[in-house]
Amino acid sequence: MTEIADKDLLPAGFRDVLPPDAALEADVVGRLVARFAAYGYERVKPPLLEFEKTLLAGNGASVSGQTFRLMDPDSHRMMTLRPDMTLQVARIAATRLKRRPRPLRLCYAGQVLRVKGTQLRSERQFGQVGAELIGAESAAADAEIILLGIEALAEVGVRRIGVDIGMPTLVPALLSASALDGGTRDRFRIALDRKDGAAVAALGAAHGRALADILGAMLASAGEAAATLAALAKLDLPPAAASERAALGEVVRRVADGLAGIDSGGVSLTVDPVENRGFEYHTGAIFTFFAGGVRGELGSGGRYRAGNGSAEAEPATGLTFFTDTLLAALPEPAPARRLYLPHDVASAEARRLRREGWNTVAALGPDADPAATARALGCAFVWDKGKSIPLDLSRKK
Repeated sequence: MTEIADKDLLPAGFRDVLPPDAALEADVVGRLVARFAAYGYERVKPPLLEFEKTLLAGNGASVSGQTFRLMDPDSHRMMTLRPDMTLQVARIAATRLKRRPRPLRLCYAGQVLRVKGTQLRSERQFGQVGAELIGAESAAADAEIILLGIEALAEVGVRRIGVDIGMPTLVPALLSASALDGGTRDRFRIALDRKDGAAVAALGAAHGRALADILGAMLASAGEAAATLAALAKLDLPPAAASERAALGEVVRRVADGLAGIDSGGVSLTVDPVENRGFEYHTGAIFTFFAGGVRGELGSGGRYRAGNGSAEAEPATGLTFFTDTLLAALPEPAPARRLYLPHDVASAEARRLRREGWNTVAALGPDADPAATARALGCAFVWDKGKSIPLDLSRKK
């Protein structure tokens, strides 16, 4: 008995996806990829395993602690199970598609595995669906990716979409212009990451009130996009930081202008000018997608250098959706057109019904109560005397 029970157990963070959730996930992934394709993004399919030295080079070092490793019995080299697909797409662009004209638009979908989950995502295996725009460095490219994400979410039925936009290069540019030592700059960064205004003020009392006042104002300004940009515009920033502020504003304005015509039930744009956690290797605008009433992020992305540490790294921007969180943001799907066919229905008739879009479940022999059998098998309709008869599935036993 114990042996049978043990066979049902899975490692922590892994799960079976059952009907109808598996079909819903496949449908949503297909629709997302189709939306990416409509914008000119071509699909690539990287392998589940890669050599450790290749996958974890450059930006890959940021996920090395989340990577499952194993020895390749053929080459005797260490391999990794991918913890993230963005790294693989960057590798493909830098090698297999190196000679393709830029900008390069690629998209992908697949499963990733990580050593441990997080408080918001306990799963260690989950799906990613994403798009990367490689070889362009402009606010127009950043805005295209963000708007693509919003439109894709709206396409699959997500409502009350929220997008939080940031610029992780803004605070470093401001700190670099100060005369502070590296340790003090790090303490300011930690305080900002924790959203700890009191700690920022305390550091300012010891190391410079003017800088602390600016950082405190930036921290307090986070919120609705237009109001945040207006607050940032009032700050007296050094040239490098002012340039980053202008770049952030340009991206936000382009996104706001592009929202017209997207049927999403309303999009909320917010800006957090000090956000950095989780975006350490990004080099420009970053963004995170949310949905009202859903815990955790639906996806995220931003600007980075594609090339896995090579000298020829290219500017790139991209987004990644997480299918487990995304499915929780969708409305309850309509019942499938699942039709029970009694045993005496002709094969030609069954084929016609399938061509018309029905999912048919055929009886394998005579049935005394076709309606009861149909309910038991999850069919919302039963074929009777040449008609599809709807069933009350609440009576299913």
